[in-house]
Amino acid sequence: MDQDAIQLVIFIGLLTVLALVVTRRIVRSHTKSLLTTFVGVLVGLVVGALLSLPLATLPTPYGTALPIAVTMITVAMFGTLFAVRGSLFVSFLYQAVTGRGTPAGREIVVDTSAIIDARMLDVANAGFLSGTLLVPRIVLEELQHIADSTDPLRRAKGRRGLETLTALEKHSEVLVEIVEVTGRVKAVDSKLVEIAKRRKAAIMTTDYNLNRVAEIERVPVLNVNELAGALRPPVLPGEELELKVVGKGKERGQGVGYLPDGTMIVVENGDKLVGKEITGEVSRSLQTVAGKMIFVSPKKTKPVRQK
Repeated sequence: MDQDAIQLVIFIGLLTVLALVVTRRIVRSHTKSLLTTFVGVLVGLVVGALLSLPLATLPTPYGTALPIAVTMITVAMFGTLFAVRGSLFVSFLYQAVTGRGTPAGREIVVDTSAIIDARMLDVANAGFLSGTLLVPRIVLEELQHIADSTDPLRRAKGRRGLETLTALEKHSEVLVEIVEVTGRVKAVDSKLVEIAKRRKAAIMTTDYNLNRVAEIERVPVLNVNELAGALRPPVLPGEELELKVVGKGKERGQGVGYLPDGTMIVVENGDKLVGKEITGEVSRSLQTVAGKMIFVSPKKTKPVRQK
């Protein structure tokens, strides 16, 4: 076998490997990523054709092999570039077609708990959330797995998360980008932190453990529970609250109740008041990652209503 034939075989082998890689990526791509990849391939074909015109005058086999190689390289380069950073292209089209500015704000990596929580959609509708929401592929797969669960409650949560994500994709101030996970898949929390550090983004979550890991890694965290707690009216010591004691607390002698907005109330010496409506005096409050806890001392007990 002569040298030209060997070079041709090597060249065909490289093209085959490239085609397999591109095909695998297309199969795994999200619809939006597939569109931007296709546009990138077209741009690569045009650029490659222009660059290969001078090379076509070279003697055989270089005049044949080099133009094809240059075209394939530009196709792979632009296709990959548009697939990875396709959101920039989508933003450009958004501005060109609508005549409006692109969604402003920083990039935010969202985890499964924040999407299922669904309050982030209300925050976006109120105009307090804008920018690019980065949804890792593993989060999307986890959402789909939860939505396919046989447990009715988990299935409802998963479907609510998918509906929230669909609504956010249609939001004018938010751009949703599906992020492919590269390398070996480790723990989901570790991958989210890794993506946030690589993209210099923040993390939106309601998960306590992820919140702590992100803080240790010095990644900004947007905790929906902390936001909700910050928007609640302040409760000062000495104020009176009316509530129903619904259960016993973790500590001995404590009872637990909730305000209409979901704030947890710890009733001192309230373990024997379970099921009763009381008026309590606020003694102190405690802000945690999971939310705000208010401690009250019972003052009056309302009579139980007879059915």
